[in-house]
Amino acid sequence: MKKILFIGLVSILFFSCQSSTEVSSPDGTLILRFVQTEDGGIGYRVSRDNNEIIAFSPLGFLTENQSLGNGFCMVGTKKKNYTSVWETVWGEERFIEDRHNELLVSLRHESGIRMDVVFRVFDDGFAFRYVFPEQDRRELTVTDELTAYRFTQTAEAWSIPWRTEYYEGLWQKRVINHSQISNVNSQISNDTLCSPITIEFADGTYGFVHEAALTDYPAQNLYVREGALRTYLTPWLREPIKNEELKIKNEVKAYVELPFESPWRFVVLTRTLPELVASCIMLNLNEPCKIEDPSWIKPTKFMGIWWGMHIKTMTWEQGPKHGATTANMERYMRFAKEHGIGAVLAEGWNKGWEDWKHFDFTTPYDDWDMDYLSRLSDSLGVQIVGHNETGGNAADYEADLDSIYRYHAAHGIHVIKTGYVAPIIRTADGLQWNKGQSGVRHYRKVIETAAKYHIAIDNHEPVMPTGLQRTYPNLMTQEGVRGQEWNAWSADGGSPCEHVTVLPYTRILAGPVDYTPGVFHFENPGNALDPTGTKGSADRGITPRVHSTLMNQLGLFVCFYSPLQMACDLPEHYMEHPDAFRFIEHVPCDWEQSILVDGKIGDFCVFARQERGTENWYIGGITDEETREVTIPLSFLNHQSPMNNHQYKATLYRDAEDADWETRPYAYNIEEREVTADDTIRVRMAPGGGFAMELKINQ
Repeated sequence: MKKILFIGLVSILFFSCQSSTEVSSPDGTLILRFVQTEDGGIGYRVSRDNNEIIAFSPLGFLTENQSLGNGFCMVGTKKKNYTSVWETVWGEERFIEDRHNELLVSLRHESGIRMDVVFRVFDDGFAFRYVFPEQDRRELTVTDELTAYRFTQTAEAWSIPWRTEYYEGLWQKRVINHSQISNVNSQISNDTLCSPITIEFADGTYGFVHEAALTDYPAQNLYVREGALRTYLTPWLREPIKNEELKIKNEVKAYVELPFESPWRFVVLTRTLPELVASCIMLNLNEPCKIEDPSWIKPTKFMGIWWGMHIKTMTWEQGPKHGATTANMERYMRFAKEHGIGAVLAEGWNKGWEDWKHFDFTTPYDDWDMDYLSRLSDSLGVQIVGHNETGGNAADYEADLDSIYRYHAAHGIHVIKTGYVAPIIRTADGLQWNKGQSGVRHYRKVIETAAKYHIAIDNHEPVMPTGLQRTYPNLMTQEGVRGQEWNAWSADGGSPCEHVTVLPYTRILAGPVDYTPGVFHFENPGNALDPTGTKGSADRGITPRVHSTLMNQLGLFVCFYSPLQMACDLPEHYMEHPDAFRFIEHVPCDWEQSILVDGKIGDFCVFARQERGTENWYIGGITDEETREVTIPLSFLNHQSPMNNHQYKATLYRDAEDADWETRPYAYNIEEREVTADDTIRVRMAPGGGFAMELKINQ
């Protein structure tokens, strides 16, 4: 937490403004001004309460044939206001208000190309996208996007480097000195960051910079140059891949067929952290649900034959310790039935794990009876979550999608966890970044094809989420995070306590996360490491483990949102603490409303969520390595019905007084009390600790 990214305004000579037009937020506090310079350049400014928070920031593109950064004339504008409320299929909020004002600016380039820029301003931020209407020109080859954000005050930004494999990194505040970025031949530097980034401004307000509705375009990355946060699009790669090819000038970023709409670029701007977490701008920028009847899409908790592979008690491939056997799967399914868990994942059921090159998604190993397990699933009412690991071979997977999904659907499997474990995946266009345009197209193809077979997707090694779950709610959750498995085998001994206190304000703001919480047994001698980071004996070095208390693991089920929420540990480990496991049995994963009660990025968070369709509430809290006491007013219990002061039975799962993630991780207390909305609860969280609470109305 010691590194800081400074984004500040520097003195730069701009062209004087030739023309401008503006649009305000519905509440009038935010004003966005479209600006055109003397040479036909285009850009924008943003102010709040008459104070400029984003100075002139350019817009446009570079293409193979010309610059679309200047040479424009404005040929017209249109404005409209919009207000609606829509219901989610699943989510952190059941009903979402979309309230914004829109400005469309129509432009004509000196080359004859027509381009519109559509701006939308919300009370808590703004967004814009580029639209190329139908015209004589049929295609463009984009070599750079000129989008920038020139914030006027110093800020600290939480981020991960743009080449972090699978986005599985530790989010940090990073030092980027723009005056030292001098490589004019390329935007890429050590300071180039993945989108999104979360910003803490010097005046105590917050920002979040990301994109929405990414479907046929490369994912954006961000870097600082000349005092502005600028866009670097993930490039196409040319085989053979060489390091110097990643820094060449005029590299191709996107092949665009006209007419075309770019992804939305958006910035959330809020005065408080709870307002930042509550923003729904990204979802509102995506198209409404395209699945005619999404009633088959059901949020659920699941377990899995998974953690055993990471702690080395099981294997993915067939052999003496094979995890995905018929007998083991039946054991998990019967345990899930007994404890109210809706589904069970099995990794390693299909042939191909011996070499990770030739996965067969319709042929089980000899010790896996798919027909029998399918019948057992029906009789128990416990779903099977399928698993399709491609090893990065997206091209072959895509070619067989229909037959693969037809096979799964025929066996009653309607949730599939996909995987792309390879730094660069092989798409239909050859070896490409997973978040390049070709990879983005592949993921969209998977979602659309899966929907035809009533299959929901849990996408691992994904492109960063951009709200597409509104349009295709069968895209239920994604990884894209340094998840729980790192605590089983990481050479650094596991993620630090503070890691989970950063994610609710960074990665999870981009969408649901399959972090896989719920480890109940922290000893892991099978993965001991020697000081060089290689496997050794426990007495020679560190043993990777979860850096938390047991109560912290419970708190994650509320603090980390996913409509497919995995309880990741082994059944026998849960039975070591059956009283604590009751919270996992009870906690839902679909919500009526969600509130960040209190928190600070990198320190702690406390969330309260109302179970969808009920008056039940769940509260969870997690902290970093520091002991922390939090105060929780329960006034939100009357948020919707202030005249109904119900009495609730509260069951609190909390750290014991002597709990500590290193020395006493299993020390906890469970307490019951009667509460109302007038009460305030105080909870102490141990180092690396947390708590969970269930509140049910007394009948």
